[in-house]
Amino acid sequence: MRWWSVANFVSNAGTWMQLTVQNLLVLQITGSAAATGLSMSVQAAPALLISMFGGAAVDRWPRKLTAAVSQALLGAVAFTTATLVALDRLDMTSLMVLAAVTGVIATVDGPACSLLGNDLVPAEDVPSAIGVGALVHQAGRLTGAALAGVTVGFLGTAAAYAANGVSFLFVASVIPFLRPARGAVRAAGAAVRAGRGRRAEGGEMSVREGLAFFVRRPRLLGLAGVTGVSAVFGRNYQLTLAVLVTGPLAGGAGSFGTVSTVLAVGGIVGAVLGGRLRRPSVRLVGMLAAAGGLLQVVAGLSPSMAVLLVVVLPMAVVESVSDTAGTAVLQTDPPAHMRGRVLGVWGSIGTVWSLGGPPALGLLMELAGARGALVVGGLIIAGAIGSGYLLRERRTTTPVPVRTADGDVPERAALSTAA
Repeated sequence: MRWWSVANFVSNAGTWMQLTVQNLLVLQITGSAAATGLSMSVQAAPALLISMFGGAAVDRWPRKLTAAVSQALLGAVAFTTATLVALDRLDMTSLMVLAAVTGVIATVDGPACSLLGNDLVPAEDVPSAIGVGALVHQAGRLTGAALAGVTVGFLGTAAAYAANGVSFLFVASVIPFLRPARGAVRAAGAAVRAGRGRRAEGGEMSVREGLAFFVRRPRLLGLAGVTGVSAVFGRNYQLTLAVLVTGPLAGGAGSFGTVSTVLAVGGIVGAVLGGRLRRPSVRLVGMLAAAGGLLQVVAGLSPSMAVLLVVVLPMAVVESVSDTAGTAVLQTDPPAHMRGRVLGVWGSIGTVWSLGGPPALGLLMELAGARGALVVGGLIIAGAIGSGYLLRERRTTTPVPVRTADGDVPERAALSTAA
């Protein structure tokens, strides 16, 4: 697990270095902010369209091999981009194609690496391992963004892409030496095929099975609802707080940099706290998201930068703990042989939020201003979650039958409580 964490830190730092440089590169080629947004959308689009097929592939193929191959392929794409940049042969068409290829590979790589990390610890420690992963992600993001400017300044844009390629190869070289923890819950491809019996289903059928499981699982639907409303009306603080700081609070770029730093620190603190969770639940995720919504209301009403900074820190902490708890529920609730497909469904849903959230929030800011968007958005989050909780208390649920496969561990106390 220590080796896996080090590898993920290196990979996250390289990825954020490339993302930072890529935005600057698109601006350099086209001079258009719209083209920058388009390149990001092209890379995210495959997750919307084929993420469920990627999750099905993770369930059907050996996990370590799948993760190692996907990391190597992502490294090859990064090296290809670096070569084109170094030779001054990169144009918008080739950049978009490479971004789309990266997005396709990521639909398999994301769930494969997430579930592989869970295999390295006993089942009861999965929430803690997810918290460690969130901490590594935050640290890698800060490091990568900082290294991007240094690398481009001293070595050029191509070096940033090459460094990201090296980071992928480092992860791929570590994976073969990882040993699953004794007693860890794993989804073996042989178990999946045995569970299907003689009627070996094709990829399309397995995708349908995962989607059917997701929509019939009330706790997963509840988690999707909580995460969705939070993603659309909150979370996009780089947009809302930027306008608030530079507008009503009359701050500059330096002031917003301070706010961004506090958000990052809060995210790291939240990841550490989230790693201590033993039995996360959808109810906990909802409570934390509602608390974050109310803190967002207070942030929108902040009369000064000092007050805003005081509110932003707990807001980021609550958001980070909520994310960690939600990820733990998502990765432990489904039976082991179906987790890849559930993560694939989640990837498609999450892409809808990430693509639709900023425009919706931007429209709300046009109508209500920065303060109004934060206040109204926070009230919507808290109100929607509170209403959902009241409705849940008034209805009875019917157990969902789940076909088990070899390697699943049903009725494990910690996981059933977490779910």
